[in-house]
This record gives sequence, structure tokens and C-alpha cells, in this order.
Amino acid sequence: MCLSAQAQTPAESRRQLLHYLESGQLRDAVLLGQQTVSRWPRDPLFRHYLGVAYFKSGDAKQAREQLLRARDLDPQDSATHFDLALVLFSEQDYLASATELETAIQITPSSAPAHLLLGRAHLSSKRELQAIDEFKTALKLDPMIRLGHYYLGFAYASLGRNDEAIAEYKIELQRSGELPELTYQLGRSLLESGKNDEAIKYLQRAAQLDPKNSNVWYNLGKAQLLAGHAEQAEPALKKSIQLNPKDPSPHYQLARALDKLGRADEARLEQERFAELRKAQPAGTGMATAGDQ
Repeated sequence: MCLSAQAQTPAESRRQLLHYLESGQLRDAVLLGQQTVSRWPRDPLFRHYLGVAYFKSGDAKQAREQLLRARDLDPQDSATHFDLALVLFSEQDYLASATELETAIQITPSSAPAHLLLGRAHLSSKRELQAIDEFKTALKLDPMIRLGHYYLGFAYASLGRNDEAIAEYKIELQRSGELPELTYQLGRSLLESGKNDEAIKYLQRAAQLDPKNSNVWYNLGKAQLLAGHAEQAEPALKKSIQLNPKDPSPHYQLARALDKLGRADEARLEQERFAELRKAQPAGTGMATAGDQ
């Protein structure tokens, strides 16, 4: 049952609201948060907590509104800037998110999570070098920060620095275990580095962990083909096509596999299908699948 703010002091209401947030009682948190901001409209912490409650409930618009008000009431609270940045990041407003995070870091330079999220905002804005600097800073401040090495590896891979990416992914794999996307990205970087046999091992595992990911099957088939295993590549590439029929890339690789298997007529049909799908893609679209960006 949600307790009414009318029967509580501000301190009691803050404790109760925080309890609701920490225990996942989001409906109660929203209700109590609405009561508290109505009763104490200039208290930035109530605005902040209500914004967090809205965000955790999936209402980013209301979350942003409350966090903006909390920020205006207390511009020196780094936690408000950080949580506002989280909301903006979720809305893919990466530049605005980065601005809030830079302010949060000015207030609290030792915040490893703020540096990590700023790195992610830079990475999503194609500012890979700035992202690398932020990820390194986050790891220096907190060497065990979750996914720090994964994001650093992804930034390296985005620049084609696959050997460095592989090293970071392997560190994260030791710390976080076989996360599906981590395992996939490690396999993909190994493939890009020409280490096909090792790539196959990780891509096969990624396919087990995330069997509905068409990009995993595509890269697995490509790695098997490059390693000289055309027979194994065929079912992997067909699985990728099944999961994402509009992607031309698996058809191209499947045509190559079928040609190596001596099935010229089938290979020609796949080449034709590849050409049709490529023509249907928007101008400027590369051959890489969406998940490989």
C-alpha cells in the first residue's frame, strides 16, 4: 500500500520513496512521488526520485520532465545530471546526454559510471577516440566496472583495431562470463583479424547463446567458408537468411559456398537474389548487416 505524503514529514517521505524505488515497487513510487512534488514542489530530491520512478516504469517523457526540473532546482547535484543523461541516452539523444555527463563529471570527477556512460554516448555519436579515452578513465577509476572492457573493445573494433578489441573482449569474458553479445563481438573481431578457426569457436557458442540473432549465423557461415568448410557454412547462412530475409549479405556468401560445393545453378540463383536485395536497399547502405555496425 502506498503511504500518503500528507501523513509524513519530508524526511519520512524521502525514505519511503527510496524504499519503493529500491524494492521495485514502481507504481507506489510514482504515486508517492506525485504526492510529494505536489506538496513540496521546490524540493529537487522529490523531483529526482519521481523522475527515476517514471524512467524505471518506462515513461521516459515524464522522467525527463521531472529530472529537468530537479536539475534546475539544484544544478550542482551530479546524480541528477547522470540520471537525466540516462534518460536522454535511452531516447538516443546522445549529444544532450553527453552534455549532462560532462557536467556530472565536472562536479564529481571520480564517477566511473559517468565516464563509462559518456564513452557510450561518444561511441553512439561516432566519436570513437573520445569514447576510448572515457572508457580508459572509467577503468582506471574502477578496474572492475561492469562491461568496461567490453565497451572499450567495441570502440577499438569500430576503428578496425581488432587485436586490441580481442584483448579487451577476452578480459571482459573472464569477468562477466559468456554474455551473448560479448561472445559474438569477440568472434566477429577474430574473424576480421583472419583468425577463422578461433572465430568459429566463439561464433558457434554465440549461436547457442542467441540463436535468433541473424548476424551471428551470418558471421559464423562466413568464418566457416573462409576456413574452407563450405558444407558447414551452408546451413549457417541459410539460418541467417531465414531470420532476416531482407539482408542481402548472406545470399552473397551462400552463393560462394554453393559454388565451392559445385552447385552452380543454386549459386547463380543466390547471386540473383543478392543483386535484387542490394538494389532494394537505400542508397549508401553497405554490405554489413545492421548488427555489425
